[in-house]
Amino acid sequence: MTSAVAMPKGLIFDMDGTIVDNMRFHDDAWEVWHGRHGLAFDKPSFFGRTAGRTNPEIIVELMPHLTPDEIEAMAEEKELVYREVYGPKVAALAGLEALMADADRAGVPMAVATAAPPGNVAIVLDTLGLRERFVTVVSPAMGYRGKPHPDLFLAAAEAMGVAPADCLVFEDAPLGVEAARRAGMDAIAILTSVADAAGFSDFPNLKACVRDFSEPPVAGLLRSAAA
Repeated sequence: MTSAVAMPKGLIFDMDGTIVDNMRFHDDAWEVWHGRHGLAFDKPSFFGRTAGRTNPEIIVELMPHLTPDEIEAMAEEKELVYREVYGPKVAALAGLEALMADADRAGVPMAVATAAPPGNVAIVLDTLGLRERFVTVVSPAMGYRGKPHPDLFLAAAEAMGVAPADCLVFEDAPLGVEAARRAGMDAIAILTSVADAAGFSDFPNLKACVRDFSEPPVAGLLRSAAA
């Protein structure tokens, strides 16, 4: 699944499963959390139903009787499990640094749009030393709705000063590609969390599916502009 990719004027990256290959650690943490609270957990379907959504959005459907404060406590419990396991293993996805270097040379701004809470953002972006290279890091902690709503991507485009139609989104989840579609943005799927391109077959805004940033059409995407 590959079609022509227009030269973007701004790049927007999801974080979990895109900048880093970490979704299996999230799934493991959710499995532990479900077990602690006596809830059934179906790992194969959980990602497709929830990736890109906020923890409170997920938990309120599982435990609608909880107060907002109790929901936040439950969300933090899950994240503490995740951070303990994943913290020592943070590594950027292959090809990311080369793409970002090309974007810097070409003067193409970059942003992060992630459903992750601030503590998880810090583990990834600060450990990798990437935060300052992005114009903005947008998350639901700033008051935006999670994906598939387009809010995060539209806020990122606005911060970069780039029209939505001129942005290219990198996403690992179908809900994220749908959020990009609703924002009027093209997307490239990173196949870290979905087994193959068939999981993204219904999105007209999807231009390609790749395993990481070192594969075409991502590799060299901005090379001519950076020259």
